[in-house]
Amino acid sequence: MATHALDQDLENLAASARAELVREIDASGAWSADPVWREAFEAVPRHLFVPYYYIGVRGGYERRWCGDPDPEHREQWLRGAYTDTPLATRVRDGELLSSSSQPSLMAEMLTELGVEDGNAVLEIGAGTGYNAALLAHRLGDDRVTTIDLDPEITESARQHLAAAGYHPAVVTGDGARGVPERGPFDRVIATCSLSSIPGAWLAQCGPGARILTPFATGLIALRVRDAGHAEGRFLRTPAFFVPLRGGTRTEPEPRDLGGLPQRARGDDRFRFLLALTRGSLDPYEAYTLWEREGQPGRERYGITVDGDRSWAWLDDPEGPYAWPLP
Repeated sequence: MATHALDQDLENLAASARAELVREIDASGAWSADPVWREAFEAVPRHLFVPYYYIGVRGGYERRWCGDPDPEHREQWLRGAYTDTPLATRVRDGELLSSSSQPSLMAEMLTELGVEDGNAVLEIGAGTGYNAALLAHRLGDDRVTTIDLDPEITESARQHLAAAGYHPAVVTGDGARGVPERGPFDRVIATCSLSSIPGAWLAQCGPGARILTPFATGLIALRVRDAGHAEGRFLRTPAFFVPLRGGTRTEPEPRDLGGLPQRARGDDRFRFLLALTRGSLDPYEAYTLWEREGQPGRERYGITVDGDRSWAWLDDPEGPYAWPLP
């Protein structure tokens, strides 16, 4: 899809809206540990990556797009492109297939990724291409690879990137298999939720590499020791992403929790434990554990991958509370 050219008034609005978004992310502290990312968000025009998106309305979604003949609607589209919210970019039969993540969450994830000059980064889930553009701005086109299973998504991401002046490697394929011909990688970042950690990612990473991925409504940061071992803890930040295409959803399956106290059923930290231990811990056992251990939040949990085995744990990978992962 060709990117719609903006008139000068909208170009000026885009610049001011982008500056306001950067100030908002700055105030959130999302990149306090690595303020170099501020420059990338200042430079990369998000509106070029979302020429259209959908907003939820009663009964479904309403489309906003850059080519709307109504000037007020085009201005709404542009302002919406620079709000600190996720934007639905692909919807099919009422189901969300792809989205552009909330910018402040993207900033936090990029900061937590801990990139250094010269790092090679693999992104799982090309989306609109916006995240790959931020990485390419920081590291250079040749150090960034992004992959997605859907050829329509990779083609539109490639066009958006080119319109913004970036040309990282955009690959169509199964993200769970990685991109071995572009490895080894120093960092892997996923923008889709997983139900297991693919062994191919570890095999394509060098020692000391870092993997950051959504998992069970959280974000797990793993340090790779070698091709067979990685370990790390969850960030305290909640994160809800579209599942990796072809994988399984990681939210808790609907279950009867009516016998549990309402404060637990509505508590995001307890819902995270249910998602993390799905299939291996009864919800009533989970509640007993959660209360006994002081209602732990995400940051007290972690994941270990060791050869063919992988497990989630509370506080200590060798401690008494561990649950096998698929």
